[in-house]
Amino acid sequence: MTRKLFVTTALPYANAAFHIGHMMEYIQADIWVRFQRMQRDGAAKREVHFVGADDTHGTPIMIAAEKEGLTPQEFVARIAAGRAQYLDGFHIAFDNWYSTDSPENVALSQGIYRKLRDTGLIVTKTVDRFYDPVKGMFLADRNIKGECPKCGAKDQYGDNCEVCGAAYQPTELVRPFSVFTGSTPIMKPSEQYFFKLSDPRCFEFLKDWLNTPGRLQPEMVNKVSEWLGEAGEKLADWDISRDAPYFGIPIPDAPGKFFYVWLDAPVGYLASLKNYCDKQGIDFDALLNDPATEQIHFIGKDIVSFHLLFWPAMLKFAGHPVIDKLTVNVHGHLTVNNEKMSKSRGTGISPLRYLNLGMNPEWLRYYIAFKLNAKVEDLDFTGEDFVARVNSDLIGKYVNIASRCAGFIAKKFDGKLAAGLSDGAQAWIKRALTVSVDGGVGERQASIAKHFEHREFGKALREIMEIADITNQYVDENKPWILAKDDAKLAELHEVCSTALILFRQLTILLSPVLPAVAANVAGFLNDSELSWSDTEVASGAVYQSMLGREIGAYNHLMTRVDAKMVEALFDAPAPVAAPAADAAPALQASTPAGAIEALAPEIKIDDFAKVDLRIAKIVKCEHVEGSDKLLRLTLDAGEGRLRNVFSGIKAAYTPEELTGKLTVLVANLAPRKMKFGISEGMVLAASAADEQAKPGIYILNPWPGAEPGMRIG
Repeated sequence: MTRKLFVTTALPYANAAFHIGHMMEYIQADIWVRFQRMQRDGAAKREVHFVGADDTHGTPIMIAAEKEGLTPQEFVARIAAGRAQYLDGFHIAFDNWYSTDSPENVALSQGIYRKLRDTGLIVTKTVDRFYDPVKGMFLADRNIKGECPKCGAKDQYGDNCEVCGAAYQPTELVRPFSVFTGSTPIMKPSEQYFFKLSDPRCFEFLKDWLNTPGRLQPEMVNKVSEWLGEAGEKLADWDISRDAPYFGIPIPDAPGKFFYVWLDAPVGYLASLKNYCDKQGIDFDALLNDPATEQIHFIGKDIVSFHLLFWPAMLKFAGHPVIDKLTVNVHGHLTVNNEKMSKSRGTGISPLRYLNLGMNPEWLRYYIAFKLNAKVEDLDFTGEDFVARVNSDLIGKYVNIASRCAGFIAKKFDGKLAAGLSDGAQAWIKRALTVSVDGGVGERQASIAKHFEHREFGKALREIMEIADITNQYVDENKPWILAKDDAKLAELHEVCSTALILFRQLTILLSPVLPAVAANVAGFLNDSELSWSDTEVASGAVYQSMLGREIGAYNHLMTRVDAKMVEALFDAPAPVAAPAADAAPALQASTPAGAIEALAPEIKIDDFAKVDLRIAKIVKCEHVEGSDKLLRLTLDAGEGRLRNVFSGIKAAYTPEELTGKLTVLVANLAPRKMKFGISEGMVLAASAADEQAKPGIYILNPWPGAEPGMRIG
């Protein structure tokens, strides 16, 4: 039976750009998906559907949109418009990216609710809810913060603790406060709709579901079992409703009530799949009911309470078949130098900054994969380790093979590999691609495939690098650069280089889930229409069959080394820490630069401001201006389909290397100015103090991650 895989990841909340934690999860899932797409069950390829979506509902988005004068839909659309640069930038290939604010999600969520209601698992209760007396509205769980009632951690949201993972009601928080006004909320009665998670049917189902072998990691089974209690006594009914005003899906037959975002967000996985199926002409219901279909979900450890308690129970008693074929893969957090990500401590990593610095996305894909395993462990990013690992493995071991041997094939043998290999060369290939298993010999590709299947990516890559080590040993011992000097040894040179490139192709196939772009370039260089996992089988002879005598193309360099200076520039600079006042100061205090900042200009009207066209621009190139002590020449992309040339007097503050690849703000409709060194087509914005002795320096404006060339500021 051919496996059919429905693969999902956590839905990012649509109020901000992607952060590096999102990228880690999506890279992990993408590697697993790419591996699965290379596998066959018998003669048929596996069927894989990889879908995602934005989590769009809830009060935070409604409030954020209101502040910017937008509808929630407009606000969400603006966030969604910036997603592709991240996904494409890191080669993350979702089949469909959708939204929970969709007709499909409305229909599915309301349908699930009706089925739960019909089974007697929906009840109404009049309860006291937190109400912000300043804002004049009921507060959703994520609009309230306080101390966790379980572990005492401070600054936790009103639905679950990101430190200990416990789920609770917002009224259980210690010292709660409104995230909107900072005021202490008051209690107000409101009729709410609850999913009866305390029903014995839910406990019996969850106990069996959690303990199904292979469903999720043992450590997560133990953790969630603690939340269940011995007989379900720890399970509390789940408030699934919110009062208007609220941006969400209306509850059927309940005017003024909406589904709590955590009810409809997980349904968004199904909504995205349905949208994809409709576009592809696939029968959605038939796919879900097919015994060969499985859902594989990747999720972070901080939100498992929703995905391992509420979500499965909700799906089960709504009659969704996917629940019996659901596996949840939980992962840890990404830390930097063993510290939690923190912009203020300079331990934040912006994925967009990574790309804008010109850093190869496959460096990060490899490094993350090398660190990942199937356990719920935090993954630590260390700059020195990142540089050493990528340069050692990808450049020193992998790419090095092709760069040492491909040129000889082109120069000496008209680009054709040897038509046959000696027993000695075949023995080296067998040595590289097989391993001792239980007293016998097994194929490495099977061992590596097993590691990829079980998300033991680090183990898979270590085995792949062992193949690279053996291949490099073979090249070192046979020294093609020496053989090339002796015409009498051309046949030997031909065999050595051909053998090395055959093994290089094997490495590329095995690495292709992690390095898809490099693999595509190698496929072009080796004239492969497809890099097939079945071609890694030694016993069948697939390793040799298509390669002997093959004509290959010209080799082009595949990957550069990591520059340590790039990694230094990657980390977010620590935020300045304000000095405490001598006496009790108010929570918010304006800076007083003592004359360093010049007085404000005369007041203008909005029409005056509207005349200035400010645009986001990318600094494609930056260079010194010969003969000038103050100017840098900036080549800017402002989304116009052409590049602009701008001269800027910022040479004292920046080097060209610091600015190349960065985003800035351009006055786009300033008349071109003819200067001694050329035409300047605009002006980039920078800040400086009036009194340069009191506050020296020039500070060029650098937009927040997510901005794109051509966006207008206003």
